[in-house]
Amino acid sequence: MAHILVIDDDRDLRRALRRTLEASGHVVTEAESSARGLDLYRKSRPDVVMTDVHMPEGDGVEGTVKMLAEFPDARVIVMSGGGWASPTAVLEEASKLGAAGTLPKPFTGEEVVTTLQRVLEGQIS
Repeated sequence: MAHILVIDDDRDLRRALRRTLEASGHVVTEAESSARGLDLYRKSRPDVVMTDVHMPEGDGVEGTVKMLAEFPDARVIVMSGGGWASPTAVLEEASKLGAAGTLPKPFTGEEVVTTLQRVLEGQIS
């Protein structure tokens, strides 16, 4: 069982991720913005952070960079449906900046659980 912090401005997606992760035995905390997510990380130090990239109150890649600068051992999975030059460009950039894993949207519950397990086991995904 791991403590997972899910950061996404989409409440429905946060709830879907919560259901999937809790069904796999994990504890989930939710945040609606990168700033709130960083604040929660400071307070509770979850095992893994799952963050969206495109949010109105702050970019998830920038939030990841800030989190990793303050907490170099943080394990972050970046999620995105694209929106830049190509659907995967932002995820490739997140990996280069230190994300432990990436999830291209849309994804299945099985992909979420598999990616999380790889990150928890120390494998880059």
